[in-house]
Amino acid sequence: MDLFPDGTHVWVRSRVHGTYVYADENRVDVSLSPRRASMNAAWRVHRVVDEETHTGYFLLHGAAYGRYLALSDSPAPRGHRGDRTIQDEYSHRRKPVHWRAIRLWDNDDVLIRHESKRSLRANSKYRPWHTGVTVDDTNSMRSSMMRWVVEAIPPRPAPPDLPVPTAGPRIQHSLFRWRARPTENFGIRYTRADDDGNIDELNPLNWRDFTFYSRSVFNLRTMVASLENDPNVHNFTLCFRGGFYGRLTPLVVDLPMDQGQYMDIVVLTTGSPAAQALVYPNVDEPEKDV
Repeated sequence: MDLFPDGTHVWVRSRVHGTYVYADENRVDVSLSPRRASMNAAWRVHRVVDEETHTGYFLLHGAAYGRYLALSDSPAPRGHRGDRTIQDEYSHRRKPVHWRAIRLWDNDDVLIRHESKRSLRANSKYRPWHTGVTVDDTNSMRSSMMRWVVEAIPPRPAPPDLPVPTAGPRIQHSLFRWRARPTENFGIRYTRADDDGNIDELNPLNWRDFTFYSRSVFNLRTMVASLENDPNVHNFTLCFRGGFYGRLTPLVVDLPMDQGQYMDIVVLTTGSPAAQALVYPNVDEPEKDV
């Protein structure tokens, strides 16, 4: 049985720790977290075939921020083994995002083998505060730290409601008036896709830029609707795109804590074929006994 069918969502759980591969809220780091009922713990499978070797691989892009699980070119933090893993853009035909699965013979555990022939590793067996996920080649077939349990996440029957915006810190604007302090700022670059999800990459006039002073995805959708001169915010479905070759990820959580960086947003028309084809993982599904 294929553990990573194209287009499905999965949880990837450490056999030793019982915690999940988690896309951190800075939209860069990857760690282990017990927060199973979170979009940050859900990953969608993207199958590819290497054009040179004709070898099949799977890629994993996060259901929260749309970036891909990748091997970085930097060593792991102190107390961890191997090299660091990150959330990265799939902007080139880059092998750092290529993975293969090897099922172990003694049970349903799996090794997640990088294209470099090294394996995804949990850290640390005796220092639980070392929660980074790395790629290492030390006794990969024997180390229990490289054993993972992969579980499919069923899709939701309908998109989830967007989180309600929370009030930020306030500063005094005058003697009797207060206003919200803009503590975050994001550079947003967005474009409208057609009903089939296609966008014109070569025409820069199809992209619009603005600075957004909030993490609220609810307010971001309202801002886009205002820029598009449409009073009905429900006509818009926002998606992250994790790089030029990245697949669209519906944006249903508040923006990550990487303020100051640009984010590419693709806007779909709600109810269009492209929007109806989006899949939302039901991360509230109860855990199974494994």
